[in-house]
Amino acid sequence: MDLIPRVQNLVVKPKDEWVKIKGEDTPPMTLILSYAAILAAIPAIAQFIGFGLIGIRVPFLGAYRYPLGSALLRSVLYYVFTLASVYGFGFVINLLAPNFGTKPNLQKAMQLAVYSMTIPFLAGIFYIIPSLGVLAGIVGLYGLYVLYLGFNTPMMDTPKDKLLSYLVVSIVVIVVLMLVVGLILGAVFAVGSVARF
Repeated sequence: MDLIPRVQNLVVKPKDEWVKIKGEDTPPMTLILSYAAILAAIPAIAQFIGFGLIGIRVPFLGAYRYPLGSALLRSVLYYVFTLASVYGFGFVINLLAPNFGTKPNLQKAMQLAVYSMTIPFLAGIFYIIPSLGVLAGIVGLYGLYVLYLGFNTPMMDTPKDKLLSYLVVSIVVIVVLMLVVGLILGAVFAVGSVARF
């Protein structure tokens, strides 16, 4: 698998790319290590730059930034938790399969999870300027459409009448996983760990 063409195709023509992906037999750990691990570095590095070097401007309170050690630790934890969340997402898609008339297939479930995160990973570049972080979330919503196209290909061979409910439950799972990551990072790096500049 060539990383750059895969990313480009998932952004520009995801429907066609899912057809190609369905015919591939990539082991789950290869997907995580050779694809997700590379792309998940984009938001992690952007967060390091944004929170550690540029800082956050808070109206009426001034500008704040994390000390470089804290910013680095935050980025590393974000990276690790994000990869764990993507793996967990694929695992849950596979675990839910029998509930939606689908035969479990960890390989295909992991492809759905990993490749649908392409857009949110790329959108993470907005974290370079922390106040633009909301744009990362907005652009990342396109990833939900990419996930829908993956389910609709159909990657998991889900019956059409159960496809939408399977997709909705899967979306709830990834949203919860990402909220948990955000809450953990927020708790670890409370306002007291930033320096005013």
